[in-house]
Amino acid sequence: MTKRKASAPFRSVRSALRTFLHQEAAGGIVLMATAALALILANSPLADSYFALLHHATGPTLAPAIGPMTVHLWINDGLMAVFFLLVGLEIKRELIDGQLASPARRRLPIIAAAAGMAVPALVYLAITGGAAELQPGWAIPAATDIAFAIGVLALLGSRVPPALKLFLTTVAIVDDCGAVAIIALAYSNGIDWIALGGSVGVLLLMFTLKQRRVWALWPYLIAFAALWWLILLSGVHATIAGVLAATMIPISRSPGAPDDVHSPLHRLEHALSPWVAFGIVPLFALANAGVSLGGMSLATLGDPLVLGIAGGLFLGKQAGIMGGVALAERFGIAHRPKGMRWIQLYGVALIAGIGFTMSLFIGGLGFPDSPHLQDEVKIGVLAGSIVSAIAGFLILRYWPVRRTHA
Repeated sequence: MTKRKASAPFRSVRSALRTFLHQEAAGGIVLMATAALALILANSPLADSYFALLHHATGPTLAPAIGPMTVHLWINDGLMAVFFLLVGLEIKRELIDGQLASPARRRLPIIAAAAGMAVPALVYLAITGGAAELQPGWAIPAATDIAFAIGVLALLGSRVPPALKLFLTTVAIVDDCGAVAIIALAYSNGIDWIALGGSVGVLLLMFTLKQRRVWALWPYLIAFAALWWLILLSGVHATIAGVLAATMIPISRSPGAPDDVHSPLHRLEHALSPWVAFGIVPLFALANAGVSLGGMSLATLGDPLVLGIAGGLFLGKQAGIMGGVALAERFGIAHRPKGMRWIQLYGVALIAGIGFTMSLFIGGLGFPDSPHLQDEVKIGVLAGSIVSAIAGFLILRYWPVRRTHA
């Protein structure tokens, strides 16, 4: 009886990876529906009310540089910090207690993700011809939307083997690391060094709590709120606070167990996942995917910014990931998981070209003062993501599945 009671908590919690895949798949489908709703609202008789609500000033003024908080700012700078907190927790778990815990397992996802970010950026710059006003958008096609991508894989059911889902998940997690670094380094300006110093002090406090093995979550969450405000004041994008805070949340390794229910990181990740998947990310899509198509024509699809983003997502992602994996195998640095066929990898590389959430987010940072260019960003992201999703889905759906027989 004693043994059963002790092990019950572990049986009641699914592994972090299985929970992650399940919630990201369902959340990805909700995300698709919400993005479609945003497009409908932006092109309906409710369009004026939709845009007015997003830009409604709610206050207060938390940072003089950005003015009074609006509904849009609360979503993009506030709620998305919680999204990035979850991203940081997932990255830390995978590096310490998950699929990226060993150097051998890290090699292929890191190589594939790095190539899958660099090549789309180069494709973007090549298509836009180095136009100075468009250069801030170079990182837009570099990102992969893991929720959307896993949602597409979920529609394929058992035709997608677990190894493929795991590969896409790990690549997307490494991709998130790169996206966070890009946001911190390339899209922050006008630094307030006093506020930034205060944020370092909060991080040191969180580090001290972790070193003293304080496992209650509430001190870390209070510190996270303070860190978010100080980074917002500093001029570094406030969402970076989420990732920085995640590095300070204690984790207890659980080898051979589904999860450690006593680990602060695991508890916080499980608590946040449904809120992020079914609340924050759909709200972000609702606030950012709406683009008015009035006055636009098919010629808009040929504009350099639209073509650069769509081409980077569709052409750059597949070329980068496939090329990175091929070179890794050619030089013996890393190898595909057993049983993963090239055609399956190609289907997943195409699906990795879905850059929805992160791409829209970076697009907003790249062109903050140009509504026209922001609309073109949305069209490019939607076009590239939709084509990538359809192409990857068709390959994985209709290519014969190799069955193994005993």
